[in-house]
Amino acid sequence: MPDTAIPPTTANRLVAEALGTFLLVFGGVGTALFAANFPADAESNPLGVGFVGVALAFGLTVVVGAYAWGPVSGGHFNPAITLGLAAAGRFEWKNTIPYIIVQLIGGALGTTLIVLIGIFGTDNWLANAQDSGFASNGYGTGDFGSPGGFGLGAAIIAEILLTAIFVLIILGVTHSTRGTAALAPLAIGLTLTLIHLISIPIDNTSVNPARSIAAAIYGGPGPLSQLWVFIVFPIVGGLLAGLLHRALFEPKGTLPPVQATARLE
Repeated sequence: MPDTAIPPTTANRLVAEALGTFLLVFGGVGTALFAANFPADAESNPLGVGFVGVALAFGLTVVVGAYAWGPVSGGHFNPAITLGLAAAGRFEWKNTIPYIIVQLIGGALGTTLIVLIGIFGTDNWLANAQDSGFASNGYGTGDFGSPGGFGLGAAIIAEILLTAIFVLIILGVTHSTRGTAALAPLAIGLTLTLIHLISIPIDNTSVNPARSIAAAIYGGPGPLSQLWVFIVFPIVGGLLAGLLHRALFEPKGTLPPVQATARLE
């Protein structure tokens, strides 16, 4: 039978991006706040999922989000990825701003719903979560800094390097001829899991400005004062990766045509 599927509209794509970013933030930040250490005051953390659980939560949300909504929007769920794909010639620059706006909205909705759940928590759960930074990113040794006490330089290097690696892998596994479409979401999710395993102790892992903004808006003045690092340097890493991929892996004169989305189908 002929393929009669109707291509997704711009509205479809934007809603898919918002939903995917919501899932990523709600699942990852929610795991960090609700389940990383459980009960919250347990010194030995007998039931909490810890760093490994949080890393898996971020990776799994990307896997399921990319399978569910990647065929609609491309499954970016991250401004750094959107800009990196544009730099690589895989996404139209004119569409980057709408994508980024809905990603920020989806991320903020994710943490807002965590707050609404937290209102009904016991023992001042919400106040304690906000007092501890609300799973925000950070550097240094202050109350809202790096979990491992790493400084600003470490955060900058980690965010540029790990975001660049993330975007390079995405560009590789979603390539129209060299990629493996059916397994691309799994590879992307596993990469994000690995990135979190490496860098949660460094700066609580951003590689995604939408995730960082969504947490910081409820984390208070401390996380907000450091937020610029987790907006600027993931974007730098994404852009560098896009340009590097284009220079190294796309033969001159044979670049793939600019697409409305970077398809995972």
